[in-house]
Amino acid sequence: MLHEVTARSSAALALMLLSPLLHAAAASPPDAAIAAAVADPARPASDTARDVNRKPAQTLAFAGLKPGDKIADYAAGAGYFSRLFADVVGPEGHVYASVPSPLFKYPNIVKGIAELETYAVGHPNLTVTFASALDAAKYPEKLDVFWISQNYHDLHDDFMGPVDMAAFNRAVFAALKPGGVYIVLDHVAAAGSPRDVTDTLHRIEPSTVRREVEAAGFKFESDSTLLANPADPHTAGVFNASIQGRTDQFILKFRRPRSP
Repeated sequence: MLHEVTARSSAALALMLLSPLLHAAAASPPDAAIAAAVADPARPASDTARDVNRKPAQTLAFAGLKPGDKIADYAAGAGYFSRLFADVVGPEGHVYASVPSPLFKYPNIVKGIAELETYAVGHPNLTVTFASALDAAKYPEKLDVFWISQNYHDLHDDFMGPVDMAAFNRAVFAALKPGGVYIVLDHVAAAGSPRDVTDTLHRIEPSTVRREVEAAGFKFESDSTLLANPADPHTAGVFNASIQGRTDQFILKFRRPRSP
């Protein structure tokens, strides 16, 4: 009996000692890669200061990013997400930070692009591309993820073309691998807003995005309330000091079907 108790105790002790190792082995590599990217000490202070509002770890996990992915960061701006993506996908993956040419008229965007190009010099898994609003959604290889953050609404505005949204979403569909993911993150407009709300307040109704994207053949998969703010009255422009950085935002996840 004593031998049996000792044996059971030894087994229990071994399990306790192994438990942290088993837990580590069971941890999701994509989650670990995302955590490491967010914690990267090389990230600029201008990026990390935005983390509290952008919640990058949770947002990237919702998107399902993982090492080895090929990702488009459309209208990448100063590259907040592009740098994170490059860290997550690693040397086996690639990030295409695409910049639609209509955005070149904004000095702050031009400055951010220059900084991102400098960053890309030391990161061969990141390519900065420039093209028209529609051609910027075309890439030299099939993608796992197409990402557009706070810029989908701009595509509806005159300064961007406006873009033929049916053609744009078909281009995204063609850019993705079967099973690829399309992420749209943007500022919420109040239900029933006029069409020009995309220009006046820089917002868009999630239902509008769903209707346009699904018309291109995508399947809606899920949405996230990570960046929701019920206190946002949806009546101020997103750059208004009363709400800037704290707008009610949606994240929609669509998938290109794996088979026709």
